[in-house]
Amino acid sequence: MRHIWVCFLLGLALSSTSIAQKPKNYSPTDIHHELQKLNFLGTALYIAAHPDDENTRLISYLSNYQKARTIYLSLTRGDGGQNLIGPELRELLGVLRTQELLMARKVDGGEQRFTRANDFGYSKHPNETLRIWDKEEVLGDVVRAIRDLKPDVIVNRFDHRSPGRTHGHHTSSAMLGLEAFDLAADASAYPEQLKSMSTWQPERIFFNTSWWFYGSRENFEKADKSNMLEVDVGVYYPQLGVSNNEIAALASSQHLCQGFGRIGIRGSQKEYVELLKGSLPADKSNIFDGINTTWSRIDGGEKIGEILNGIEANFNFNQPSAHLPQLIEAYKLLQQVDDEHWKTLKSAQLENIILACSGLYLEANAANASTYPGESVKVNIEALNRAASNVTLKSISVSGTQAVKQIDLALNKNEKQTLELDLVVPKEMDYSSPYWLKQPGSLGMYEVEEDYLIGKPETPVAFVANFQLRFEDIELNFKKPVIRRYSKPDKGEIYEPFVVLPEVTASFEDDVLIFSDGNQKEVTVNIRAGKDNVNGTIRLEHPTGWQIANNGLDFSIAKKGGIVSKSFVVIPPDSEAEGYITPVLSVDGKDHRKTLVEISYDHIPKQSILLPAQAKVVRLDIQKSGEHIGYIVGAGDKVPESLEQIGYQVHTINVEEIQEGTLAKYDGIVVGIRAYNVIEPLKYKQSFLLDYVKEGGNLIVQYNTAGRWNAQFENIAPYELTLSRDRVTDENADVEIIAQNHALVNFPNTISPKDFEGWVQERGLYFPNKWAPEFTPILSMKDEGEAPKNGSLLVAPYGQGNYIYTGLSFFRELPAGVPGAFKLFANMLSLGKENIKEENEIKG
Repeated sequence: MRHIWVCFLLGLALSSTSIAQKPKNYSPTDIHHELQKLNFLGTALYIAAHPDDENTRLISYLSNYQKARTIYLSLTRGDGGQNLIGPELRELLGVLRTQELLMARKVDGGEQRFTRANDFGYSKHPNETLRIWDKEEVLGDVVRAIRDLKPDVIVNRFDHRSPGRTHGHHTSSAMLGLEAFDLAADASAYPEQLKSMSTWQPERIFFNTSWWFYGSRENFEKADKSNMLEVDVGVYYPQLGVSNNEIAALASSQHLCQGFGRIGIRGSQKEYVELLKGSLPADKSNIFDGINTTWSRIDGGEKIGEILNGIEANFNFNQPSAHLPQLIEAYKLLQQVDDEHWKTLKSAQLENIILACSGLYLEANAANASTYPGESVKVNIEALNRAASNVTLKSISVSGTQAVKQIDLALNKNEKQTLELDLVVPKEMDYSSPYWLKQPGSLGMYEVEEDYLIGKPETPVAFVANFQLRFEDIELNFKKPVIRRYSKPDKGEIYEPFVVLPEVTASFEDDVLIFSDGNQKEVTVNIRAGKDNVNGTIRLEHPTGWQIANNGLDFSIAKKGGIVSKSFVVIPPDSEAEGYITPVLSVDGKDHRKTLVEISYDHIPKQSILLPAQAKVVRLDIQKSGEHIGYIVGAGDKVPESLEQIGYQVHTINVEEIQEGTLAKYDGIVVGIRAYNVIEPLKYKQSFLLDYVKEGGNLIVQYNTAGRWNAQFENIAPYELTLSRDRVTDENADVEIIAQNHALVNFPNTISPKDFEGWVQERGLYFPNKWAPEFTPILSMKDEGEAPKNGSLLVAPYGQGNYIYTGLSFFRELPAGVPGAFKLFANMLSLGKENIKEENEIKG
């Protein structure tokens, strides 16, 4: 059995690398496992709020042990969180986390769906959440998911009875799941959905509870469990050579940007689900007990079940192709049933099994990774019959195009057939980009114009190749996405999505351009060609009061993928102002205003995102002291680039190279977000950082999460400082300056409440709630209905320098170009330099 275990882990490992697009190769064990799922006609829907909220143990158990179709409905894409592996935030983070969820589902066997809710950041109460989300719209999306998927059982991850005691998104997801349970069967609720789907009433809905929701294991032991089911999710799968919890840990570990790498565990582990509505199963270890999950649940299904259950019971692991005649007979019978829901689902599963048993390899590989509307692309077709199946390739076509080849080619055993298709991309073809980002959304909602896309995890692939094959007396159509397969010497074989992109895109070297005085600045725009021989002009649209000295420039790019840079002289207004400049690229009479962002990590497929090409321009009257800033990169942010915008020279500090005296050259040192959580060597270097402060330096430590650093850190500050989960989530919350005479709010820039206008997503997070008397709290703020919190910005003199801890979300505000955030940060770096400036002025 060891070889099965090794193959299983190898398959999962491959799914987590840069070849994430590689088609799955099915072993006989895989095929038999899929047969078991084919013969189970039951569906479970798991509902929560964010990527990583899902219980992969239960999802894997329902999918791999009970063999149910299992779907995770995440209400958001996690856009409002942080990123431990790169700079992507907001909508780009949502794209990354979407793909991590899809990779997790590839591991645990589930499927993935979403609503249009935008993760706007931490929310303290569902009232706020549902107001910002637009409750009726998100509730409608949950109802739509239930009507479309037709689950027999629903499981809420969170408790709907706990408003205000946990993340408002969490509680809201449970409240909406419970309400949608009834509304999905009500024809008067969201009647417009019934044009393309029907009402549906699930059998039961549960809450996936645990001791955590009861406050302690002791409380949970005493709880009344008469309404609960208990399942052991620690089961072992002999066919797979792996336990359920090992699969679940590997699925959870796909959430790399959240630092969710897990170690696999083995052995018995209990999960509990509490019935909220519907019938209580008699067998309290079976969530589907009492529900008909056999082929007899559909008219005409008994005969199909007899055939398929017989194959499952007597499966030929040595020669799966021996079952093709029976599988094809079952397929014919399935096409005669009237239940369109099950016919569609089970036909797709059965087609996949037939393809796997036949030993066929089918591929459509484009000559390039991207194309543009109107281009002609060569698509290389590979068809290989690796078994002794009697199969004939009748035709090949690409959906939505005129690319078609009629043939009548017998696929003999192990004789590879290669063909070519000329694919002409329709001129009206949509670009490839996440569908939920195509239209401007709101703080709480994404705008989706096409109803059929609502809920889908990603935009459907640009092109699908249709292979029409004859098996004995029946023709079947197998669909394969057109992909790009190539190799690199240092990575080997790589699979990427084949995407449609504009002929030309533009990007600024900086998304935010800060003008710290009235001087003009040279601004560079990079122009990227999506085809060969691109010629055109570029101009900058700009807000009133701003000027472009040399607007309107010609450009020419010879090769696809080539980049040229054009520089414009931007002249700011005399007074403080902000707005956006947009490059307009005119090519062959058509204007282009998009920027292309590519997200490329080894554990997800490459992503191409088209966003409006623009840069925020901000005219500030800002002063600063000091020039050279050392930066210790933490979980990843764009604060260093932002500081360079206002004239600092920022130097990245390699923590392992910190020694006595190496820090003295810096006018200030900034520690990036969550650095103490993610950089273990900091525990050996803390003394050097504090010595730097003692000798006259300014050390700014940005937010860390409490309790997540190595135990050897007794404290991250020179004095007692206790971090908490306190935060102020309302970005518009009033801010009171409680240390009005402190230099931090007076030099070199005067800080007033006006400087807290225009902040995004939140004021800050993980504020300290206890600190030594040496610390001076500078600001006070609070969310509605709460007591003031004074720990967002704390300053303590230490030796000749200053130690500053801040939970303010500078990592969001500076990249967003918030003027007041720049002034406040400049003041932090300038603290203690008042006398130096006065001395320099006297000498001057």
